[in-house]
Amino acid sequence: MDPDRLLNLRADYESEGLSRSDLTPEPFELFVAWFSDALESGLVEPHAFVLATAGGEARPSARTVLVREMDSRGIVFYTNYQSRKGAELAANPRASAVFLWMPLHRQVRIEGRVEKVAAAQSDAYFSSRPPGSRLSAASSPQSETIPSRAWLEERTEELRRRYPDGDLPRPEEWGGYRLNPDYYEFWRGRPSRLHDRFEYRLRHGEWVTERLAP
Repeated sequence: MDPDRLLNLRADYESEGLSRSDLTPEPFELFVAWFSDALESGLVEPHAFVLATAGGEARPSARTVLVREMDSRGIVFYTNYQSRKGAELAANPRASAVFLWMPLHRQVRIEGRVEKVAAAQSDAYFSSRPPGSRLSAASSPQSETIPSRAWLEERTEELRRRYPDGDLPRPEEWGGYRLNPDYYEFWRGRPSRLHDRFEYRLRHGEWVTERLAP
C-alpha cells in the first residue's frame, strides 16, 4: 500500500451539526430518531453495529452484529452464548456498541451492562428467522476451530434431513442479550474535523448531558 495514498484519504463533512437544542431529555428518543433516519435513507444494513467486549483478562475484542429489538431498556442482539463474545460477557457483563451511518455523518456510541433476555423472547425471535438461518445457528459451534467448510456443511445438511421444514427448536446455547445503556454519545461530522459530540451519562438515575471536544 502506497503510504501517500493513505495520508491523502480525506473527506470533509457538511452536516448541519448538533446543538444542545437538538437534544432530547432521554437519549433513547434521539437514538430512535437517528435510527429512523438511517432506515429511511436506504443505507445497507443500518441496524449493523460494532460490539466490543472484554473478558477476565481485559483483552478487548470487537465484531459487527445486528440489533434486532430495541426499547428504552436497551438494544437486543442474538448470538451463540458459547461464542467468544458470550464467554467474555459471562466473565465481564459490560459492552460498548458503535453505530456508524457515514453517509449521514452520524455516529452513536452506547455503553452499559449486558444481560441475557428471557428464554421465551429468544424462542420467539428464533422461530421468526428463515429456516436456513435457524439451521445455520444450530449447526455452527460459533468461534470454535473447525476442520473444514465441508465438515460444517455436513452438520447443516444432517440437521436439514432431521428437520426438512426448517422448524427446529432453538438450541439452548443460542439466544439474546440486552445491552442496558448507562452512556450514550452522539457525533455529527462537521467541516475541518471540528465535529459536534454530546454525551449522556446516567448519574443517580438521571441523564446528564455534556458537550465533548471533537
